[in-house]
Amino acid sequence: MPLNIRNEEVNELATKLAARKHITKTEAVRLALERELQLTDKEVPLLERIKIIQDRLAAYPDTGFKADKAFYDELSGDY
Repeated sequence: MPLNIRNEEVNELATKLAARKHITKTEAVRLALERELQLTDKEVPLLERIKIIQDRLAAYPDTGFKADKAFYDELSGDY
């Protein structure tokens, strides 16, 4: 479905970006929208973004095994 931009300021901004990037106005609008969405994704606080990963890890069953500190210290070079 086509997008009809009826705002002259938005049209001028799209034209300016297209000229600077040597791309079409359609590509300029797509690029600007993608970048804005990426920035919006980054506005979500870090704790909220990692909560999904934490929940997935918490879903794994507890094996009952204890970490071997000496083993991991040796791997990292901390003796």
